[in-house]
Amino acid sequence: MKAVRLHGYHQRPVVEEVPEPVCKGPLDVVVRIGGAGVCRTDLHIIEGQWAGAMDPALPYTIGHENAGWVHEIGSAVTSVAVGDTVILHPTPTCGLCHACRAGNDMHCAASSFPGLDGDGGMAEYLLTSARACVKLAPETKPRDVAALADAGITAYHAVRKALPLLYPGTTCVVLGAGGLGHIGIQCLAALTASKIVVVDRNADALKLAAELGAHETVVADGNQVSSVLDRTGGTGAEVVFDFVAEAGAEQDGFAMTARAGSYYVIGYGGTVHIPTLDIISTERSIVGNIVGTYNDLAELMRLAQDGLVTLHTKTYPLTAAVEALDDLDHGRVRGRAVLVP
Repeated sequence: MKAVRLHGYHQRPVVEEVPEPVCKGPLDVVVRIGGAGVCRTDLHIIEGQWAGAMDPALPYTIGHENAGWVHEIGSAVTSVAVGDTVILHPTPTCGLCHACRAGNDMHCAASSFPGLDGDGGMAEYLLTSARACVKLAPETKPRDVAALADAGITAYHAVRKALPLLYPGTTCVVLGAGGLGHIGIQCLAALTASKIVVVDRNADALKLAAELGAHETVVADGNQVSSVLDRTGGTGAEVVFDFVAEAGAEQDGFAMTARAGSYYVIGYGGTVHIPTLDIISTERSIVGNIVGTYNDLAELMRLAQDGLVTLHTKTYPLTAAVEALDDLDHGRVRGRAVLVP
């Protein structure tokens, strides 16, 4: 089968032939990929940012946002059958550790992360686990939902955690209306009564944000912090969702957060520099977010199938993976890029 393989950090991946995966364990599932999302994390992987954390054996297949059709199942699999349409939780988990039993799947003590620590889904087939498969309506097109498997669940997870803070009369700020942010805006519009203010430097992204439910938009032109403060009576927002968290956004996000408010970090790549006095004197919280639970993904898919969350995508053939990555890196993708084998 064809797969997008990374042979070395700081090198472009290549599309090459590799053996098809097969089920070996009783709970294994092989999925024929119908859509594989292209994520900024893939760029960070290529740059070597995850080398110390995951250390996969190179070369390996990248891609951690996957949906498709069940191709083969292990002997003990009963939750899905061959032919079922599925979206895959990005981290197959054990179901037995404390984190899994507490519903915090993404912190499973024995989880794997296809696409980061082993072969992922930018390929024609992917080996995963029955525990990762969320069954979808048969008419669902995997290419339309694939990126919800990571970008979507990550945005939804952050919004869902913040729901108790977003009661009527509050304001939330969304930094970045791109691949992650445009999903977060829709989740906020669907689940909260909070006023949504979106900040981005791209006019097209802000136009999309307004169409998706943003009440106000702010151009990131160097005056974005003061603009947000002006719109909130000088206090800042109760919650700030930072879907960028690099190139200075990580400093803006905390500065836009009101006293006793919460700054949710979802994107990454930058470094937060905040005097500890500024944290304790204002009681502002910094909240980290990583992926989400299986139930988060299942709930998000209900929103998607009800038409409340829609992915804006640009599709590429699997053989054009390098082009898709390059387009993402240079800001030529509005929403999410998706590879279709």
